[in-house]
Amino acid sequence: MDVLGQAIYDFYFRINPSRLLIHNKFGKPDEMPVSVYFRDEDDMPDLELEALLLCRGSILDIGAGAGSHALYLQDRNKDVTALEISQMAALVMKKRGVEKIINDNIFNYAEKQFDTILLLMNGIGLAANLAGLKNFLQHCKNLLAPGGQLLFDSSDVAYLYKRNVPPMVDYYGEIDFRYEYKKQKTPWFSWLYIDRKTLKKIAEQDGWKTEILFDDDHDQYLVRLTLL
Repeated sequence: MDVLGQAIYDFYFRINPSRLLIHNKFGKPDEMPVSVYFRDEDDMPDLELEALLLCRGSILDIGAGAGSHALYLQDRNKDVTALEISQMAALVMKKRGVEKIINDNIFNYAEKQFDTILLLMNGIGLAANLAGLKNFLQHCKNLLAPGGQLLFDSSDVAYLYKRNVPPMVDYYGEIDFRYEYKKQKTPWFSWLYIDRKTLKKIAEQDGWKTEILFDDDHDQYLVRLTLL
């Protein structure tokens, strides 16, 4: 079952919507309000608005969800394509008026180059782990037009350990989650939260310049990567 896509679909079409729960291994599950995926400009945080203002040229919005960021850009006459792995979420985007939609896994897509690649709401987490991040950055080299930019936000989750991260086999920002909706659960999956220092080290090793563009007061930051 496409748990997240089903939640987005039910919420939009008002088909007996229910609670979307996110399980992690730190404690009780948290409820994710599905309305978050339908935010308009007034409800978007400053970090997201800053990223959207920086988008230029042809734009690929990866992990577009219900299409809120794509619609924001489209309404401002930006050339934006929304990429979303969930078929049900892609159907909602189409119904909401998103004009260009790719329903695919980003790692399978390599048909066109873009001036801006955008991942918001910690969309970079799809890399899953540090090795996956290196693979994703390599893949983006095929997707970026000359002079292009990669924009995304992430956060340092050291606060989960009160800044005293214990020795671990894996990187502490590789967090396991699972979604639950209408008693259906996804398998456990890893989602990456990358701290600034580690990101910069990995990016520079792979030939990227790192610019921190925005910091908030909650350990979140916005970054731009460009090829050296």
